[in-house]
Amino acid sequence: MTVDAVLRVALSLIALFMAIVLHEVAHGLVAARLGDPTARAKGRLSINPLAHVDPIGTLLVPIALAIFNWLTPGAMLPLIGWAKPVPVNPNYFRNPFRGMLFVAVAGPGTNLVLAGAAAGLGRLLLPTVPNEVLFSSLGFSGYAARAFFFVLGVFITYNLILAVFNLIPIPPLDGSRIVTYFLPPAGRRFMITAERYGFFVLLAVVFLGGIDLVFRWVLPAAGTLLGPRWVTVINLFS
Repeated sequence: MTVDAVLRVALSLIALFMAIVLHEVAHGLVAARLGDPTARAKGRLSINPLAHVDPIGTLLVPIALAIFNWLTPGAMLPLIGWAKPVPVNPNYFRNPFRGMLFVAVAGPGTNLVLAGAAAGLGRLLLPTVPNEVLFSSLGFSGYAARAFFFVLGVFITYNLILAVFNLIPIPPLDGSRIVTYFLPPAGRRFMITAERYGFFVLLAVVFLGGIDLVFRWVLPAAGTLLGPRWVTVINLFS
């Protein structure tokens, strides 16, 4: 594995972890704002990634995917992962279902805001970098510029993927909490009961190509958001 490949994987993992951690912190902050002290008491409002590490979702899965891509010529599996869910106790909320709606929206909403803010920053900075620096194969400045726009572009893409994926209405994803709020009492009871099986349904969706569908929808949208010049920089660094 070349030094460039190691750097690309490292930068991609950093971008992924940042997007995941900020997603979870947003859940905890909104829950705390609504009166639930659980996340704060457990130290989960920190942006320190170590507070949110899940041994499987944060370490094993992304690293295994990176190693598979390295060992398998032509493999381009996306690096995906997850953090420990921030603990939320809806019993602290004045209206538990409405409170969970706000908490659920906070995660993907934060990812969309982060993607938009990062895209705005990149669009502002990209025109200030001359082509001879950005596309030159020589010199540290060109390499550093490409690395910066690469990690920023990957960060945008992962935030969009997290937002879209988490809006799928399958427990325990945020989309299920959002849908539950708008259901009649019988529907709410069904969603609460279905939550114990939700993880297995979600695994089935993933193995049947659900992730591929999300990527197929998000990647063109991310490309449009970044613009042709930025996409060229990312491809050149990749």
